[in-house]
Amino acid sequence: MTESTPDLSTMSLEEKEQLVRDALRTVMDPEIGLSVQELGLIREVQIEDDKQHIVMIMTTPFCPYAPQLLEATRRKAQETLGVPTTIEVGMQMWDPSMAEEGILSDWGLF
Repeated sequence: MTESTPDLSTMSLEEKEQLVRDALRTVMDPEIGLSVQELGLIREVQIEDDKQHIVMIMTTPFCPYAPQLLEATRRKAQETLGVPTTIEVGMQMWDPSMAEEGILSDWGLF
């Protein structure tokens, strides 16, 4: 193992979840220019030994980039842990308060 490649076999579920969430910072919403993690779109990450499941919401119900964002998120999470990954669209409505603190200040929000 190199320093940049974590040993997943020794990581706790919490550490794996954080690893996935950190990796999802590279999946950007093309209209807003912020990551799905920064926006608070990743609502749940469930990790088991041989699979993971992510619940994700969109900023709007009719987001034109939803299919691409969902697939990019699934692919990045699967790449990160190397296990099959499913993704589910959550029914929760996105609200700007779900974004990371201070991330929307340039927009005049919060």
